[in-house]
Amino acid sequence: MAAGTSLIEEDVLDAEIVEVLSNGSRRELNISMISTIAVSIVFLLMAMSFGKAVIYDSNQEGSFSGEWWETPLHQRHKMDLPMDLMRAQLPENGTLEVKPYTEHFIEVELPLEEQDAGTPGDDLMHVALWLPDVEEGVKVPVIMTIHPYYDFGGEGILGEDSSPNTVPDGGVGKWVYDTFVPHGYALAQASTFGTGQSTHCQDVKGLGEQIGIQAVVEWLGQQEWSNGNVGLMGKSYAGTTNWEAAQNPSEHLKTIVPISGSIGVQEMFYRNGSSESRAMVYDALYEGATADATFDDTRMCTDDAIGPLNPLTTWAGAEFGGSKWSKYWEERRHLPDVLENYRGSVYLVWGLQDWNVDPYHAFPTYQMMIDAGINARAIAGQWAHNYPDQPDRHSELSSGYGQEAYPNMSRMDWAVELFGWFNYYLKDIGEEPEPMVQIQTNDGRWHVEETWPPEDMTWDLQDIGTNWLITGSSVNGFGSSVTLVSEELSELTHISGLPTLHLDVTTQSCQGGQIFATLYDNTDNLRLGHATMDVRYRDGGYDAKATAPLTSYTMLMEFNPLDVIVPAGHTLRIELTESGEDYLPSPCATNPLGGLDVDGGIIGLPIIDRPNSHDAWFFAPPWWEQQPIPE
Repeated sequence: MAAGTSLIEEDVLDAEIVEVLSNGSRRELNISMISTIAVSIVFLLMAMSFGKAVIYDSNQEGSFSGEWWETPLHQRHKMDLPMDLMRAQLPENGTLEVKPYTEHFIEVELPLEEQDAGTPGDDLMHVALWLPDVEEGVKVPVIMTIHPYYDFGGEGILGEDSSPNTVPDGGVGKWVYDTFVPHGYALAQASTFGTGQSTHCQDVKGLGEQIGIQAVVEWLGQQEWSNGNVGLMGKSYAGTTNWEAAQNPSEHLKTIVPISGSIGVQEMFYRNGSSESRAMVYDALYEGATADATFDDTRMCTDDAIGPLNPLTTWAGAEFGGSKWSKYWEERRHLPDVLENYRGSVYLVWGLQDWNVDPYHAFPTYQMMIDAGINARAIAGQWAHNYPDQPDRHSELSSGYGQEAYPNMSRMDWAVELFGWFNYYLKDIGEEPEPMVQIQTNDGRWHVEETWPPEDMTWDLQDIGTNWLITGSSVNGFGSSVTLVSEELSELTHISGLPTLHLDVTTQSCQGGQIFATLYDNTDNLRLGHATMDVRYRDGGYDAKATAPLTSYTMLMEFNPLDVIVPAGHTLRIELTESGEDYLPSPCATNPLGGLDVDGGIIGLPIIDRPNSHDAWFFAPPWWEQQPIPE
């Protein structure tokens, strides 16, 4: 994309780093606008008869007389919202004009260990700022987005430069500029260290980057025009920077809205020790994509040499200390610091079909924040690596990867939701929002819970070999697999949580191995979810243990978060393979003596009961028509 044009800030990286998945989709879809419009029209026509999944009775709610942004969730489908655009809009436009942008360089003090190893110079963060034209003396809060994707590419290893941060970007910036600035909010767009016009070296999600982000928040909160309240918002890397700001937060940081922003770098690329393929080139590609043939790029971080090595040593020799020979992963583990130090609020947004930053980053993170005293909300729909209000993107999903929930997944009331959130935390207007999780089933229904997995969830534990028929005996890199099939379900089953698969396995002579488990509705052959684990990480988490040949272990596997409906009379199926979509094979995969024998185990299904009359169900405002979906 040429300089001076807007972009969705994550597209540049996502389109280059990630490979095409086996289902034909990519981490960040880049279908042409013509195809998008065509698909949207088809689904618009289909939408007229859609509605079998939505069961909430709108007649049971009375009228609401409060401010429009305080409209209760269960009544929001009655609001007269603009439905003909690809992003959510407010029912009332703001009236304030927006002043021309200004640019600022903020000097940052870094500790000695974070000084770059190249040519010395001032450590400066570059910020572009748009202010509403308010009356003299009126102070306003700030909504900021910050990431490395401004002026991304160009002279580096990726195509043409993306837009500078002086152009509102197509992900958050332009939407905030159009929707919130006229209502009295300032917009700030900043480049992380080593990107755009920010100096220093690019310390990808490390301590230096964290300090730079925190310094910008502090500066914004101290300005004469500022009311002292700052909120961060962004998707993907621009969501991760939200967590970075909250690790050692400025007192001015009042709320963050991380949208598919990873809670840590190791957490992003490794699930129970199984390594994503892109992990091997992640750090190196960022360094290359933001490097220009300029004098400033002689500045290097000490972690520039460590970053590209860590994935290899973690994959090949974690049980021998390969993941702990440096503090690279530890320095980039954001969530523990947030839970300890941050007492602002968090609005968590995730796609349950997100393969870029998997939804296990969101749950049980949500409840951990509540337990730590952080007021939080979460919204999780069956979209991929997108925003909640992008029907054009949502229409691109394939069967088993969110398609069944379209078009009811597109939340065109999301702007209303955030307006009330920002009003309270940034302007001190109204009552504090109550914590809640809005979550969508795989067939399109929305329900709201106090937490998720819900507190009334019960475990249905089933034995492999008794309740589940097992076919095959071993899993290895040469195509040997195992299939598990359940008994017929006697009633409709609502799986809501993170199913468990505790497998009893025996190593072969190579002493290692990996299991990739894919869960299906066997009757419809519909993919429901997946789990993966390297036997060295058999207890879960990020601590590897050595294995021995011909030795038995129990692998405590956990699926990604699922909210799925399985009809009565159907059966479930789990396919066990050595590796699966997006993941590298284990170091033993191609060794003829490698692999794992599957001896049995226990499958745990988290079950909830939400009959049609349950008050958890609610309508989402449909984007294709301004009236409730008929029952």
